[in-house]
Amino acid sequence: MERNPTVRRPRVTAVLAAAAAAAVVLMTGCSSDGDSITRPGGRSSAPTEPGGGGSSSGEPSPTESAAPAKGSVKVERTLTTKLNSPWGLAPLPGGDLLVSSRDTGKIFKISADSGKKTELGSVPGVSAAGEGGLLGLAVSSDFGSDHMVYAYFTTDSDNRIVRMVYDAKRPAGNQLGAPDTIFKGIPKGAIHNGGRIAFGPDKMLYAGTGESGDRGLAQDMDSFGGKILRMTPEGEPAPRNPDARSVVYSPGHRNVQGLAWDADKRLWASEFGQDTWDELNLIEPGKNYGWPEVEGKAGKKGFADPLEQWRPKDASPSGIAFAKGSIWMAGLRGERLWRIPLKGAKAAAKPQSFLDGKYGRLRSVVATDDGGLWLTTSNTDGRGKPGREDDRILRLEVR
Repeated sequence: MERNPTVRRPRVTAVLAAAAAAAVVLMTGCSSDGDSITRPGGRSSAPTEPGGGGSSSGEPSPTESAAPAKGSVKVERTLTTKLNSPWGLAPLPGGDLLVSSRDTGKIFKISADSGKKTELGSVPGVSAAGEGGLLGLAVSSDFGSDHMVYAYFTTDSDNRIVRMVYDAKRPAGNQLGAPDTIFKGIPKGAIHNGGRIAFGPDKMLYAGTGESGDRGLAQDMDSFGGKILRMTPEGEPAPRNPDARSVVYSPGHRNVQGLAWDADKRLWASEFGQDTWDELNLIEPGKNYGWPEVEGKAGKKGFADPLEQWRPKDASPSGIAFAKGSIWMAGLRGERLWRIPLKGAKAAAKPQSFLDGKYGRLRSVVATDDGGLWLTTSNTDGRGKPGREDDRILRLEVR
């Protein structure tokens, strides 16, 4: 079944013309760092909407405390092993986990107590090749009543998002209902398929996409590639988006693979750079994050700089989570977990790395209800080192 499967953003030529006319008025008081760029429709970017209500001005409020400069990580236990190309990771109410297998198209439930794996079923239509396949997972904000599981995956023609009813009472392997396509038409490629999806504090669905190797798509407002998208659970443009007719929340991304919200409901995203800088960005509606015009902290007018940046050999970031006042970022090529302590929307201290090389490539990280983390490895994705042919989920205690 498909619901609104071809939601499209109208071409923006006329809209941008109106925006240009309005820009003369809006320029008064605008800074030169991209904080007040004109958004489609002629509206300047608002610092407080709509990711959940927290201030995103970049300045910490007087009541916001800084995370400690130094943190710690302790591996409490290995929850489960022998996973095949794990990618998406989503907690269920009650603490159990859902994990997707990129290459097989299967979704598994992992018991948070015993680590027991139960196959829910396969997502039909998954085309696993290169960096594509079954990628991100998300559980509905209203899971208690609708039992919906959302999945982002690559097909033969595009990347798309579907939702399925999860019925735990049905036999293992047959617990997922028929997929309902809520959004399609995201460009696909052998590389840069994005894939992270998550429900925000506002109960809207966010999706990080890649430019599929076609660099120009990131700045093309008629393409869903190289963007962060924000939509309703049905796949429609979410209320208070920068352009009311569009799901595009922010452009100028190369390959977004991590999304997380801090305690004040600010949205953060991790992003692959090319040869120079990987990024952690504070995402604000309508801001342009620069790719391919800039990479890393360029200080160029009209583009938003990242909060932090890394050399790709030290990061190549994927999933991120917020816990204990810090953003925690999993590194693939870097084979380490980065801690970025925050004071409001600023860095409280320099990033700190943990688990360097100990578990190989790290893919997904999610926060637990008690302030810990779940972390997945990614050594069976075709890029793991010889001798690391096992993927697992780790339970971490962090400070």
